[in-house]
Amino acid sequence: MSEHRQGRRVAIQGRLGKSPTRSGPRGRSPRLRRAAQRDLPALVALEQAVFSGDRLTPRQFRHHLDAPSTDLIVAASAAGLDGYALLFRRNGSLVGRIYSIAVAPSARGQGLGDRLLQRLEAIARARGLTEMRLEVRQDNAAAIALYERRGYQRFGERLAYYEDGGDAGRMRKSLLPRRRRRDRHTR
Repeated sequence: MSEHRQGRRVAIQGRLGKSPTRSGPRGRSPRLRRAAQRDLPALVALEQAVFSGDRLTPRQFRHHLDAPSTDLIVAASAAGLDGYALLFRRNGSLVGRIYSIAVAPSARGQGLGDRLLQRLEAIARARGLTEMRLEVRQDNAAAIALYERRGYQRFGERLAYYEDGGDAGRMRKSLLPRRRRRDRHTR
């Protein structure tokens, strides 16, 4: 997605808080949990810190905290919110859409974007979804590399998709087990 989220989303970037929290032997890894109303101020602050345009508003975050068709996950540490991930689902659809993944600047390089992505995939599987889709800024090599490592494949693009006119690549990943996927394509 984008170093700067100039449109529809995903920045593998940023961190808010008083002191960096490192995973591994020196510190505890941020805990992933469902976002709550108490997280709203920190979510808005993280959004402002990570993205330069096309930001979610406090009203939008409030909606996503309560909406039955969204899953909003935060990475929380003693220092504050290190990141969040937002998944959209539609009734009657087996496809989930990753709308946004944001990682605070000081939390980068610790695998938090990957952890948030894996959590969204686990939620999607538990809800019976069979595919994930997303848009990513074509100039965001770090995010594209993450998605490709996790098995996402490009399947299209959206020209001038972002607020600044930047193009987006479209990516998807099947959540079906390999054997079931093969069976589905051979019938």
